[in-house]
Amino acid sequence: MQAVAVVGEANRLAPPLRGALRAMPPATEQSRRLHALGTRLMTPGGAVEAPCLEPADTGCARSALTPFFAALDGLVTGAGEATKAPTVIAAFGNSLIAGDRIVDVMRDELVAGFGGAGRGVLLVDRMAPYGGRTRTAAVSNGWQPRTLGELRAPPHPFGITGVYHVATEARARGRFKLEGEPRGTLWWRDVKDAGRLVVSVDGAVLVRTEPQGDGASRTTSFDLPAGAKWLDVTAERPGAIVQGVVLQQDGPGIVLDMLGVPSADATLYSRLEEDALKAQLAQRDPKLLLFFLGGNESKRLEWKRTDLDTVRRDLTALLRRTRAVSPGSACLVVGPMDAVQDGHVKGKPLTQRPFLEATIRVEREVALAEGCGFFSLFAAMGGAGSLARFNQAGFMHDDLVHPRGQGLDLLGQLVSDALLQAWVEQGTPLAPPLTSSREEAPTWPAEASKPTAEDVR
Repeated sequence: MQAVAVVGEANRLAPPLRGALRAMPPATEQSRRLHALGTRLMTPGGAVEAPCLEPADTGCARSALTPFFAALDGLVTGAGEATKAPTVIAAFGNSLIAGDRIVDVMRDELVAGFGGAGRGVLLVDRMAPYGGRTRTAAVSNGWQPRTLGELRAPPHPFGITGVYHVATEARARGRFKLEGEPRGTLWWRDVKDAGRLVVSVDGAVLVRTEPQGDGASRTTSFDLPAGAKWLDVTAERPGAIVQGVVLQQDGPGIVLDMLGVPSADATLYSRLEEDALKAQLAQRDPKLLLFFLGGNESKRLEWKRTDLDTVRRDLTALLRRTRAVSPGSACLVVGPMDAVQDGHVKGKPLTQRPFLEATIRVEREVALAEGCGFFSLFAAMGGAGSLARFNQAGFMHDDLVHPRGQGLDLLGQLVSDALLQAWVEQGTPLAPPLTSSREEAPTWPAEASKPTAEDVR
């Protein structure tokens, strides 16, 4: 863990671009509605903390969020690397984002301000039999989802989506509506005796995979003809495995990859295969690594199925693994929302989950020590008791764990506002600069950190 040195007010980021260039994008109708809701629910909002990674004589040459902020600058000015390819955000996390509404709001706000470049990483089918299809094929049949959040580890490791879909029948298919994308990418696992996957457009075959049966994660890329309407991914035999499909534009704009998985925590992310992580994250080349974690960690602390040392160790390992693959990216950890104790009695006052604030402290400590920004969603939504206000307003599910409807949207707006305000202010308020470099990322999965069935119940 890194040491930090206290610095004075003068050691702030000295941005190359200030004034009118860096201004909050105009409010959207959605943001105005959610800000009004936030006033009703007494959500104060909050600021992103960003450590200074490279102090300079006149300020800070590089903060934890500088790569992402520089990409936003390029989108505003039409200059620099951001004009040559999409600005990708890779959002890892748990069920808080897996339903996609929080990151939908973030995506909407960023696209409204900086333009969009398409959908990015998609799944061939949903992660469960319910829910929308915002980030999946428009129509699917014949697939079984497996996720890294399952109680017992599934038979195959995962790529960065944390999900794979297994064909349960010949001719299992996922059909994607195209939006003018010039090319696409298929991520798949080369398992023995699974047969080929066929990629076709409007009934014409573009490419067939050529399996070797060695169990490796593979990538198949293909060009899409102009004017194409529908893309099909079809399994020739049962057992074929699809990890994801990438569809986006070539030009500048925001792409937000939703990589959240229900029940996930930092420990369970050890189920990401190293080769797939390296290849797929390198292909995505994100300018911001975003982590929504802590809710399941605090729950498992309450159940005595983990401890704070494990939470600290496994979040550190996850940040180091991903940052080793994307050393030029910005990094931001978003802590958990307010949570209440399991076993509450109906009609009685809600009691805060006992390890919630300890989890937040550990996540903040790890994030800043590892050169990532930190945002406290708990504080931004109003701290202790804010979940009760959400519940009284009808924005919590009966489990009192998962927000719903505009409650989720409001959380996304809180994160968006903080991130954009940090860009306008060039990352201030800054945490103290780091005085030692990070250690090498550990080789994973480390035996000591492998999740057990007891850990993930």
